[in-house]
Amino acid sequence: METYIDFLAGIAAGDKSCLGKKRKPDILIVREKQLPEADYVKLFISLWQKCGEMVGRQTRIIPHTYLSAAKETGCGWLHLPLPVFQKRQKNGMLADMEIGTSVHSVAEAETAQKLGASYVTAGHIFTTDCKKDVSPRGIGFLEEVCAAVDIPVYAIGGIHAKNLSLIRESSASGACMMSEYIFSPMGKT
Repeated sequence: METYIDFLAGIAAGDKSCLGKKRKPDILIVREKQLPEADYVKLFISLWQKCGEMVGRQTRIIPHTYLSAAKETGCGWLHLPLPVFQKRQKNGMLADMEIGTSVHSVAEAETAQKLGASYVTAGHIFTTDCKKDVSPRGIGFLEEVCAAVDIPVYAIGGIHAKNLSLIRESSASGACMMSEYIFSPMGKT
């Protein structure tokens, strides 16, 4: 676990041994859905502390799903699946938090904005191993989401160095990449 935390902190801090030739991300959403909440919170707190030690927080680090990780670190941000966001927003659990959420339709993006989301990730845009049996939604879908809301929209799903230019040419605020970072020099395990 410590090696993985070092790897993630290296990505967040722009360490070339972790990134290789890849540009460091502006935002690092830490999604580890296989971990129970207690283990996730320990991982996120350790990562938060490690990044604070490594020349400050040059990258915004956002926990996924677990409000306790955001509260215990004071990071002020949280990424949630839309149904969880709707439920927690209705219960008033997200006061003083900046929330991002994942959307898969224009209607979901509009709902997220009405709920007060700070940003959305829209996808999946390209073919991805994460969703092998589901057709990608494509750039047209991404443009529709961007036109429907006034908050930042980040493309997600199957994005890599060879198709990143298509996202840059779109109206999206940016792109989310996973495999590009996980399979970087230190991540090849």
